[in-house]
Amino acid sequence: MGARVDLATAAARAIALALTVLAAVVATWLTLEASIQDGVQVWDVARAVLILVTTGWLAWGAVLGINGLVGRQATAPAPQITGTQPRTVVLVPICNEDPVATFARVAAMDRSVSAAGVATDIAILSDTRDETLAAVERVTFARLLRETGGEGRIFYRRRTDNRGRKAGNIEDFFRSNGGAYEFAVILDADSLMEGSAIREMIARMQADPRLGLLQTLPKVVGAHSFFGRAMQFASVFHGPVFTRGLARLQGRTGPFWGHNAIVRVHAFVQSCGLPELGGKPPFGGHILSHDYVEAALLARAGWTVKVEQDIDGSFEEGPENLLSYARRDRRWCQGNLQHIRLLTAPGFALWSRYVFVQGIFSYLVSLLWAAFLVATVAGTVLAPEPDYFPDMHQLYPVFPSDRSREITALFFGIVGLLILPKVAILWQASATGRARGFGGTPGALRSVLTEILLTSAIAPVMLMFQSRAVLQVLSGQDGGWPANARGEGRLGVREGVAASWWIVITGGIILASVYFLAPGLTLWLLPVALPMIAAPWLIAFSSRSGGRSMFIVPEEFHPPAVVRTYRDIHSRWTIPGNTETPEPEPAMQPAS
Repeated sequence: MGARVDLATAAARAIALALTVLAAVVATWLTLEASIQDGVQVWDVARAVLILVTTGWLAWGAVLGINGLVGRQATAPAPQITGTQPRTVVLVPICNEDPVATFARVAAMDRSVSAAGVATDIAILSDTRDETLAAVERVTFARLLRETGGEGRIFYRRRTDNRGRKAGNIEDFFRSNGGAYEFAVILDADSLMEGSAIREMIARMQADPRLGLLQTLPKVVGAHSFFGRAMQFASVFHGPVFTRGLARLQGRTGPFWGHNAIVRVHAFVQSCGLPELGGKPPFGGHILSHDYVEAALLARAGWTVKVEQDIDGSFEEGPENLLSYARRDRRWCQGNLQHIRLLTAPGFALWSRYVFVQGIFSYLVSLLWAAFLVATVAGTVLAPEPDYFPDMHQLYPVFPSDRSREITALFFGIVGLLILPKVAILWQASATGRARGFGGTPGALRSVLTEILLTSAIAPVMLMFQSRAVLQVLSGQDGGWPANARGEGRLGVREGVAASWWIVITGGIILASVYFLAPGLTLWLLPVALPMIAAPWLIAFSSRSGGRSMFIVPEEFHPPAVVRTYRDIHSRWTIPGNTETPEPEPAMQPAS
C-alpha cells in the first residue's frame, strides 16, 4: 500500500528542502565569489562542491529547529483506553548490562504501571554471554520477583544463540510469545517509563488502528559529568523542538530509535523480518541499525509510524564522557553506512530512502568537512595556478572583489546555521515561560551559551573520531556490537592521551603546516586545530562532575516518580551485605 503523504506534510517538506537548498547555494556562491577577481580555479570548484554539501547538511538541521518553532501545536485531551485493555508486554532486551541497575528499573516501572491502573507483562530478554554476569542476572531476577510479587507477569529469558543481536532477540520473543499480545513497549536496559506514559501510548495505539509504531522522545536523566549534563540539557531543552520539526516533515513515515516506543505486534511481525545481508561485515551480515529499517518496512506495508514528543514520562541515560560517546558513535556509524545497500531496495517510501541518506551523510559529512579544509589550504598554497574557467569577475564586474569580506560572511553564515536555532528556542522558552524550569531566562541563557562553547570545542575532536570510524568501515574493518558502557565516569588526562594522541599529532601538523605554508589561514584554522591539540584535556575536563550551577533541567527540581523509585530501589539493592539471594529456578519464560 505504501505510506500516504497528506498535503500539510508535503508542503512542509517542500519548504524545508527549498530553504536548505537556498542556504547551500548562497554559501556556495560566496565561496566562488571570493575567487572571482582572480578567476575561478580547480581548487575553488572543489571547495564550492564540498561547501554545497556540508552547508546543506547544516542548513537541514537549522530548518528542523525553526520548523519546530513555527505555529502552535494543538493540545488535545489525552486519549483514554476504551473497553478491555489490549494485552501489552514491556520488553527489556539486555546484553552484558549491570543486572542490579537494570532489574531495579524494571521494579520501578512495575510499580509505576500498577499505580497507573495498567496491566502489563514485563519480559527481560537477555543476550548476556558472560556466564558470571548471567549468574548475577538470575540471582537478581529472583529478588525482583520476590519484592514485586511478579510471578506470572515478570519474566526472564536468556538466549544461548545470540543471532541478530537485539533485533534478533525481540524477533525470537515475538515468534514464540508474540501471539499473546497486541502491543509491545520496547525499551533499552537504561530506559525508564512512567506507567502513565505507557497507558497513554496504549490509548493512542488503540485510537488509530493503522498506527504501527509510536515513538516517544526520551529525556536524558541522571547525568553527573560536565559532558553528560550538557548533553542532558540539550536533549531536554532543544530536543522537543527539533523533534516536533522532524515530526511535521515525516508525517506518517516517522522514525524508530529502537527503544522507548510501542509497536503493534502483528504489524511488526508481518512487516519487519530483517534479512541477513550477503557478504562479510561491516557491510554484510546482520543489520546493525535495525530501527531505521524496521520503521521503513512498516511504512512500506502501509502502517503509520509516528514520533510524538508530548508524551511525558519517557526517560533514558546518556554517555558520561566523550570516549563513551565516541565508542557508541562508532557502532552507529557502521550501522548507518550499512544502509547504503538498502537505498535501492524495492517498495520503500521515498521519504524512508531520504532518511537512509540522512543517516549515511551524518557520518560521511565529517570526511567532507576534512576534505574542505584540505582543499582550502591546498588552494591557498598552490595558487596561483592556471585558470580552467573564465574570469568571472570580468564577466560580472558588479560583484565586489573583497575576498576577506566574503570569507568572513561565509564563516559567520555557517556558524549562524548552528547557533540561530538554539537562540530562537531560547527566545521562545523565555517568552512562553518554559525557561523557568531551566533556571529562568538568565540560567537558560548561561546554559545555552556554555553548551554551544562545549560542543564547538569538541566538534573537531568528534570530526576526527567520526572520520576514523568512516575510514575503518570503508576499509572493511568490523567494529562489532560491543556492550554499552553505562555509568562510565571521570577520566584522567592519561586516558585522554591514550585515546586521542593521534588527534593531537594531527592537530599539531595542521597548525604548523598552515603557519609555514599559508600563514593567512592560521587564524581561521585555530578553532579547528587548537581543540585537536587539547583533546586529552578536553576529554578529561568534560568527564568531571560539574555544571551544577548551569545545565539545570526541570527533572532536577521535581524528579519524576519512576526515577525516584528507581533510585530508592537501586540504593537499597546495592547496600553492602544486602544483595545475596538464593539461586532461582532457571525456567522462567512467558507462556505462549
